[in-house]
Amino acid sequence: MIHPSLLKKQRLLLIAFLLLTVATMVISLGFGSSSVSYSRIIPTIMGNGQFIDEFVLFELRLPRMIVTVLAGMALAVSGSVLQSITRNDLADPGIIGINSGAGAAVAIFFLFLPIEAGAFTYMIPAVAFAGAFVTAVLIYLFAYDRRNGLQPIRLILIGVGFSMALSGLMIVLISSAEREKVDFIAQWLAGNVWGTSWPFVYALLPWLLILVPFVLYKGQRLNILNLSEPVAIGVGIGVNRERIVLMIAAVALAASAVSVTGGIAFVGLMAPHIAKSLVGPRNQLFIPLAMLIGGWLLLTADTIGRNSIEPNGIPAGVVVAVIGAPYFVWLLVKK
Repeated sequence: MIHPSLLKKQRLLLIAFLLLTVATMVISLGFGSSSVSYSRIIPTIMGNGQFIDEFVLFELRLPRMIVTVLAGMALAVSGSVLQSITRNDLADPGIIGINSGAGAAVAIFFLFLPIEAGAFTYMIPAVAFAGAFVTAVLIYLFAYDRRNGLQPIRLILIGVGFSMALSGLMIVLISSAEREKVDFIAQWLAGNVWGTSWPFVYALLPWLLILVPFVLYKGQRLNILNLSEPVAIGVGIGVNRERIVLMIAAVALAASAVSVTGGIAFVGLMAPHIAKSLVGPRNQLFIPLAMLIGGWLLLTADTIGRNSIEPNGIPAGVVVAVIGAPYFVWLLVKK
């Protein structure tokens, strides 16, 4: 049973990070080459703004920010699930190679297959999922030992190896491609948010609406899987079945996010850790909080990145990496 004071603390933190996210979105509207004056935001939302303000707000800024927040949420939930099912606090879809698998599939799809513009938006998350799923299966098979079960440290090492190999494959693929397509893949690799229109919001949203409630429903199973395999088996849980199903959910969330934001790592590592430090390790409590933290982290990184250097700014993935890489090293030394 969860203590009422802990539930109250979680709710207050959820409200605080929700308000923080909204405040960051409002602040973000006032920055950049295309911005909306703070005094005109409310009138524009109410339908009384000028055409230029409505265009910037509803066609440029809002869809980009919503995509960024949703992607950050998806990466945070994916990282939370991976850390629980592998019992490894260093697990992250970007670090263990899942994002690289999605990126390789997107690169092949974009570079070598004929694509209709109208179908591209909705096909690319499915393509990214296929690549990430194949990669996750291979990593799992290499890391699994029949005698000792899944080896957390081995999983990280193999995942890093797959990530490096797939990154090399993408470099080979783009070395002989057309210049325009190479520029797109290069931006994708750097974690540059490129899906910045409403169709990308509609393409990303169903994945979260289906998979996040499923993960929360499995919260108690995740708590048990995070303990040890003997404990999970002792209470009657099919360890391998539950682990595979939850890994598919984590892979799908990560793939849907990186398909529209590019190769962004460390959000799925940092957000769960911050949430656990605030409300404890129970998945039912920290995953909803990690979602909001992940969305806010990626939104903040994108806001800082696109306003840093003119004219194109710094990719959000680079900003997150500047923060996340030292954090990862600190965790590695600590654990």
